[in-house]
Amino acid sequence: MNRDLTNTRAADILAALTEARRRAGVAALGMVLTLVVDVDEAGHYDAVHAAIAAAREHPCRIVTVIRRSGERSTPRLDAELRVGEETSLAEIAILRLYGPLRQHADSVVLPLLLPDAPVLVWWPGAGPIEPAKDGLGALAQRRVTDAAAGRDPIGTLRARAGCHHPGDTDFAWTRLTPWRTLLAAALDQPFDRIHGGMVAAARKNPSAELLAVWLEWRLGVPIERKVTKGPGITEVRLSTQSGDIAITRPDGRLATLSRPGQPDRSVPLPRRSTEELLAEEMRRLDPDDIYSAVLSRLAAQPSAEAASATHDAATEESGTP
Repeated sequence: MNRDLTNTRAADILAALTEARRRAGVAALGMVLTLVVDVDEAGHYDAVHAAIAAAREHPCRIVTVIRRSGERSTPRLDAELRVGEETSLAEIAILRLYGPLRQHADSVVLPLLLPDAPVLVWWPGAGPIEPAKDGLGALAQRRVTDAAAGRDPIGTLRARAGCHHPGDTDFAWTRLTPWRTLLAAALDQPFDRIHGGMVAAARKNPSAELLAVWLEWRLGVPIERKVTKGPGITEVRLSTQSGDIAITRPDGRLATLSRPGQPDRSVPLPRRSTEELLAEEMRRLDPDDIYSAVLSRLAAQPSAEAASATHDAATEESGTP
């Protein structure tokens, strides 16, 4: 059942949702959380599609916030409501905020949150640098951004590392779950001492940087960063005295696991869809301590630009060509 409300209020939206749910014969008792999506008009279709797909695993209320351009326009709230079979196990409220109301999205969304249920806020676009200080982010136990959506993905990730709060996470980290799982399985068998490694990926890939920092932390060895044509991460190589432990994935779909003294093994390792990433984040609503530790180590490392500037200054001072 679909219904449009023009120039409405949050109380009217909530009443309309309740009535639509009653007419459709859908109960709200099985919903496990409220998913708030802060997105622009251009990206809202794909974001809602991904949220509906994730709701098949996690029944929820999806509140999508679209801030329409034009600060001087008259404050107005329009809503599009969807409840019923076509929305899977979710009920959806798409809110369009006009004028100064754009700056008060949290006040509009607050009455629409499911009572006694956790809240997850997702920014499919660039998102705020400090999600916990954002108006919508302050309502949530879990805040999901995507550094890869920005113009400077690694710079954005470093900026967020400097103001990280428990409950913050990023799809750049979520994309690494299959890689981390496969690496852990590869190292679950006896191996010689690892003395170095390498992560190869497309330029400015934030997931590759997080993976390299994680490996440096957990293995205690230097990890080289290598730029390739992609797609995404294409190779991880760990060097030992008897040979390299390597995972290579040149096509973004199928990986080859190589270990010294063992035959190569093909492993499915496809790049993950937005629906899969969002569903994983909805499974875990507590703070991710491992991600927090990796971010703190990333923040402590000099950026590539800073390291290059330091190297150039040292070269100039020493007179070495």
